[in-house]
Amino acid sequence: MSVFSRYKYFIAILLGFTMGAAVVVGGIFAYNLIYPSNSANAGTSTSSSNNSSQTAFIGPTNIPDIIENVEDAVVYIETTTRSNSVDPFFYDPFFRQFFGDSYQESTSVGSGFIISSDGYILTNHHVIEGATKVSVTVKGFSGPFEAKVIGTDSELDLAVLKINSEKELPYLKLGDSDQMRVGDWVIAIGNPYRLDHTVTVGVISAKGRPLSITDKITGKTRVFKDLIQTDAAINPGNSGGPLISLKGEVIGINTAVNAEAQGIGFAIPINTAKEVLDELIRTGGVSRPYIGVYLQDITKELASYLDLNSTEGALIRYVVPDSPAEKAGLRQGDVILKINNKPIKSSSDVSDIVSNTEIGQKLELLIYRNGRTKSVTVTVGKKPNE
Repeated sequence: MSVFSRYKYFIAILLGFTMGAAVVVGGIFAYNLIYPSNSANAGTSTSSSNNSSQTAFIGPTNIPDIIENVEDAVVYIETTTRSNSVDPFFYDPFFRQFFGDSYQESTSVGSGFIISSDGYILTNHHVIEGATKVSVTVKGFSGPFEAKVIGTDSELDLAVLKINSEKELPYLKLGDSDQMRVGDWVIAIGNPYRLDHTVTVGVISAKGRPLSITDKITGKTRVFKDLIQTDAAINPGNSGGPLISLKGEVIGINTAVNAEAQGIGFAIPINTAKEVLDELIRTGGVSRPYIGVYLQDITKELASYLDLNSTEGALIRYVVPDSPAEKAGLRQGDVILKINNKPIKSSSDVSDIVSNTEIGQKLELLIYRNGRTKSVTVTVGKKPNE
């Protein structure tokens, strides 16, 4: 018997095993070539499972500590306003003789925060506007305090209140809003919908936002030029509360929310408030230069109607009675072309020049009236409180 015949079964088994191994190795190579990511993951399965047990944090983790340190200085403000009765009978002197004057009282709520241990509070003007009584509730103190309105400024929507306490009051440190950047985390604390000390968190979405807000009750429109925009939820009742940085400092005063959009709230930069805070406490208001005119920009249609060569200038659409402008002889329909030889391109140029002029100084205006130019001298006065 030949050697081949003797070992033919062994050789057949060996060849079969070799071919099977080749098929397995080829299959693994082909799989790795087609699915490389699965192959890589297979070698790190232990590491991945360990990482999956760890919690991923988005944003700062010290917010609870900040809230604990500042929330006691955030106050709940409740105001009482009184309005005449709408009952027509009480307009009749006969009924008033017997029943006296009839009034309706209503209450509203807002927020504020203590800025000194002796009880000065900063809030929004619209929170306490028209109030006959202002009550302030401080966390940890029994019963509300009756607050006195120390100073207000409707233009900036600021108000300073004062409460008296036998104990030292908690207060917040005022930060530097100019140092805040878009994307920085902020915390809003207030009393939305009468839910006291509600906390929301977000980031600064934008800075320097202009905004016009019309009060639904009074109809007055406030024009802001430099608001902080945030996506931290600001709801009715949050007005006057603080917008706080991760340093635990106030960098804004919550004032408004865009009702037409979600996640858009606005705050007054705290540096704006700091510029007038001492004056509000000392005098009860803010002295601002003004000349007493309402202006509008000149459109192409107006320029054509007035026979002007361009749309530069500012049209006077109203002169306030007994104002510096009226005393100087300015009239409705005049067009301001220059102030102190500086060309006026739009109505905002006039506002900027006047706001940077000291009360009592004189301004030389070049105006256009009835097809002719004329020089008018206006003495800048103090804007009356509204």
